[in-house]
Amino acid sequence: MYKDALRSVWAEINLSNLEFNLKNIRDKVGADKELIAVIKADAYGCGCIPIAETLRRNGVKTFAVSTLSEVVTLRRAGAKENIIILGITPGLYADKIAEYDVIPAVCTVDNAEAINEAAGRLGKKVRIMIAVDTGMGRIGYRWDEQERAAAEISEIAKLPNIEITCLFSHFATADAADKSYAELQLKRFNEFAAAMKDTGIDIPAKTIANSASVMELPETHFDAVRPGVILYGFYPSDEVDPTQLALKSCMQVKANIVYLKELKKGDTVGYGQKYTAPADGTKIATINLGYADGYPRPYSPVGRVIVDGHYCDLAGNICMDQCMIDVTDVPDVKVGDEVIVMGEDKNGLAVTAEDIANATGTINYEIICAFGQRLPRVYVRNEDDPALDQ
Repeated sequence: MYKDALRSVWAEINLSNLEFNLKNIRDKVGADKELIAVIKADAYGCGCIPIAETLRRNGVKTFAVSTLSEVVTLRRAGAKENIIILGITPGLYADKIAEYDVIPAVCTVDNAEAINEAAGRLGKKVRIMIAVDTGMGRIGYRWDEQERAAAEISEIAKLPNIEITCLFSHFATADAADKSYAELQLKRFNEFAAAMKDTGIDIPAKTIANSASVMELPETHFDAVRPGVILYGFYPSDEVDPTQLALKSCMQVKANIVYLKELKKGDTVGYGQKYTAPADGTKIATINLGYADGYPRPYSPVGRVIVDGHYCDLAGNICMDQCMIDVTDVPDVKVGDEVIVMGEDKNGLAVTAEDIANATGTINYEIICAFGQRLPRVYVRNEDDPALDQ
């Protein structure tokens, strides 16, 4: 139990595993590719500041986030690296873009002009990335409107306080076994880039590779790659080939039993009376983890945890802040015993983010991000370094 965390449930973040994943990604893409570490959503629930510090020590020079507030958090914590915002930041916040040395995504003249004016007021030059929509349908100049895009990008390139550094896009289905649509997007991206070059627009670099394409589409690596979920040891989907990249999970979720009771046959547990004790002497443990902590309520009917080398089923519905576990089959179970909610024990028993996601109709990304919202985090290494509570 970690007293300083102020809770009997925590997310355990393994920084040694982060370094392992980073090394393997670098080995995969080659030393000549810039690695843009995606640490948005508080580093996928792992804590952006300690993650950034570890990546910095391992030579990462560019981070990618999704919001201006994430940039501010990193800058105030001392981050000097390049920081890219992958989404659109409205011109209303142009002063902050310039002030915090953001590299924003741009795909309209109006937005670029607002940033240019703000940069001029502060005596700065803002580097930007041009977004192109190759089939994600989200942000960026459409791949098939090259003439209009070239006219606008030429106008943006003339702005005195703007420097265009990169062209980027994003895959919609690179994590699928069928790569045909990803290949079509890549073709569109290359055609768009060529059209800009033919028009005389100089865009020094290109990036399109996300986690899945880092693993399986080497032709997409270009000048820089943008690994996200694979940094944290999770595969983008169950359709990618895990033999392409060895990973170790950076996050486990653990708790301590805070209460034990014995039920009589027919006693019920939890909201909706979804669990009924099958016999006298049924043992129910309570832990202080609920759906407000990211433990999805739809997981209740099939959920299980690990206690002292035994799988134990959830007993009844997951509550907002607590859940109950049937620990009848765990010998000598007691208050304070550790419960592995997500992770692996020393005997190889495991409950993975994918297990929870598959049972609740979502993806592993959502599970790990949700666990990162309210749980205290404890940072550990595989060596004998002391844990650091955050």
